[in-house]
Amino acid sequence: MAVQPLIFYPDARLRLRAEPVRIFDGALRDLARDVRDTLDAAQAVGLTAPHIGRLQRLVVLRLEPGAEAETFVNPEIVWTSPERASGTEGSVLMPGVAETVERAAALRLRFQDLDGAWHEAAAEGFRAACHQHEIDQLDGVFWIERLSRLRRERVLKRFRKRSG
Repeated sequence: MAVQPLIFYPDARLRLRAEPVRIFDGALRDLARDVRDTLDAAQAVGLTAPHIGRLQRLVVLRLEPGAEAETFVNPEIVWTSPERASGTEGSVLMPGVAETVERAAALRLRFQDLDGAWHEAAAEGFRAACHQHEIDQLDGVFWIERLSRLRRERVLKRFRKRSG
């Protein structure tokens, strides 16, 4: 399909909760292609339908350059490990800033594919962090909300300085 314009921080739409996908048809496949094409153009690791202004629960991940893009419809985390892991996070919607975020080190995920079939998968490390980051976005939680108030204020100050 086509690369779509991104919704950049601090757009209020980034705080909205995405609606579950209920119809699995050609329009959903077109949306998934648009999200994938936009992810590729932005050179991102993960992107959601809300990132392009569509409030539907759809995520596309490509964790390594050249790897096959993976699409997750209506993803939900059904278990997280008590162990925590820290990693650097940022967003193409807030370019130029990143910060260390602590998340569950491992998880189990339940999701649908583009045909509506349900699947479960386990993830740990970087993959687990990516799923949590993107599902947060589907829930209207931008990644900086996972930071302490002081660290969030510092990130916002750096972002404002970069974006002039």
